[in-house]
Amino acid sequence: MSALKGTVALVAGGTRGAGRGIAAELGAAGATVYVTGRSTRSHRSEMDRPETIEETAELVTAAGGEGIAVRVDHLDPAQVAALVRRIDAEQGRLDVLVNDVWGADHLFEFGKPLWEQSLENGLRLLRLAIETHAITSHRALPLLIRRPGGLVVEMTDGTAEYNARYRRDVGYFYDLAKNAVIRMALAQSEEIAGHGGTAVALTPGWLRSEAMLDHFGVTEDNWRAAVEREPHFAVSESPAFVGRAVAALAADPERARWNGASLSSGGLARVYGFTDADGSRPDAWRYITEVVDAGRPADVTGYR
Repeated sequence: MSALKGTVALVAGGTRGAGRGIAAELGAAGATVYVTGRSTRSHRSEMDRPETIEETAELVTAAGGEGIAVRVDHLDPAQVAALVRRIDAEQGRLDVLVNDVWGADHLFEFGKPLWEQSLENGLRLLRLAIETHAITSHRALPLLIRRPGGLVVEMTDGTAEYNARYRRDVGYFYDLAKNAVIRMALAQSEEIAGHGGTAVALTPGWLRSEAMLDHFGVTEDNWRAAVEREPHFAVSESPAFVGRAVAALAADPERARWNGASLSSGGLARVYGFTDADGSRPDAWRYITEVVDAGRPADVTGYR
């Protein structure tokens, strides 16, 4: 596929999970993808996971694009500025910015009120999840808006509709961070529209990230074995699914119709017709609302 041949993308936070899936699928469509993060073959981030930006860049190239790994701490404006200068020098353009920096799975606590959570961890989470996105957009948008048609994708968890209620299960800091990113997409949509740009918030469903697979003791090849332990996991999706959502947006000449919107991988699959790696179309957020939150027994019939 070459729908995105000539397109230059930056996937900020592309080490693993959704970021890796997005980078690989942009590569499969022919794009040149700069993959950034803190985890390299010689240095791990505080998450202490084995995945690296070099591996992700190699997946991009193997898929048919060009993957370029650059170690960047997106909390450091100088490092992000240097990254953008490099992209400008090497490519002269930036067409797609995916803000997927997170790295805070170890910092929030399920089911605890604010006053029982670690303040230090919570504030660190906010820095990693919000400040990084603001720094990256601040430094990268001048290059992106140089040419009409630029796309910004702010990655979050949950749609604006779903997140309108307080998500007590994940708690104050996580809820705040994921809602803030949706608002950041809206703000950027207003500011870059006059330059021919489009900004959206995008959420995957129940993502089979490397960490989630490890949690259940399964791999992508045998992930269905985890359904016995957690029946609702049957609606989960691979990182390729949200990756194909971003690739579809980037290839859509009429993507400005989505400007400012809060989108999901499952919702976009119904519009663009792409599928997950197994040929299914999981619609996790509709399932979570209509089945999980409604207290109904697990049954993905009609949801994938």
